Amino acid sequence: MEAKNEWMNDPDLKEIDKAKLEFLDKMFVQSTSINRSNQKEMMSFLLSLSKLSRDNNISFNNEEVELIFSVLKKHSSSEDIAKMQKLSSFFRAHQK
Repeated sequence: MEAKNEWMNDPDLKEIDKAKLEFLDKMFVQSTSINRSNQKEMMSFLLSLSKLSRDNNISFNNEEVELIFSVLKKHSSSEDIAKMQKLSSFFRAHQK
């Protein structure tokens, strides 16, 4: 992903609360240190992420999620996009 949070300044995101974008940026930084192929480590990360979002009253509606993902794809390498898709798939599979 581009340096210095370039994606956060994308004009398409102007309607999304900056606190939400900063939360996402923090999440992405933390996610770089986890082993995505280790299900236990991934689940632990997602649970802590869920708690952090609740504690900070951060939630995203479907439109925000789609918009943010489309902006991130514009500012990411194909490797980063693959990581985001894997994380997203894992989260959706364990949401129930």
